[in-house]
Formats: sequence, structure tokens, C-alpha cells
Amino acid sequence: MAAQVSESDQIKQVLQILKFGKLCISLSVVYNVLLCFIFKFKEFLGTYNKLTENCFMDCVKDFTTREVKAEETSCSESCLQKYLKMTQRISMRFQEYHIQQNEALAAKAGLLGQPR
Repeated sequence: MAAQVSESDQIKQVLQILKFGKLCISLSVVYNVLLCFIFKFKEFLGTYNKLTENCFMDCVKDFTTREVKAEETSCSESCLQKYLKMTQRISMRFQEYHIQQNEALAAKAGLLGQPR
């Protein structure tokens, strides 16, 4: 003989399942955000390593002393400043390009949406 479950108990069970589903979705979102963060951090570390290696190879020439020479320090700082300015400029140009592309698409969509 099967026990009868009241309607309110069924509703409670459904709500518990939905809460568990929301928890699973929330955990999935958190997991994806963490994966994205890890990917971005790895990308940052790769860029940082390449930059430091390039600047080091260009600037540090004398290995006869343990001290870092003033010209090596200024060269390294200049190398970093050039890189930062370059990435900022590329970012600005990239943004300008996308604005132009979006404006062109909007104009094209506006023309397509108008009756003749």
C-alpha cells in the first residue's frame, strides 16, 4: 500500500529540488568564473614573463658584479614604459576600430530597416 503524499508536501519537495538546482547552477557559475580567472591569470603571467625576459635581455649586459647598475635600471624602466604605452595605444586603436564597426553596422541596419 503506497502512502499518500499531501499536495503541500509535494510542493515542499519540488521547492527543495529547485533550491538544489539553483545551488548547482550557482556552483557551476562560480566554477566557470574561477576557470576564467585562472586562465586570465595564466595569460597575465605569460605576458609578464615575456616582458621581463625581453627587457632583461635588452638591458642587462654586465654579470661581473652582483649590483644592478643605474643604466640597467633606467633601461629596464624605459623598456617597461614603452611596453605599457604600446599596449595602451593598441587598446585605444582597437576600441576605435570596434566603435567604427558598430556604427557601420548600426547604419547598415538602419538602412535595411527603412521602407523604400
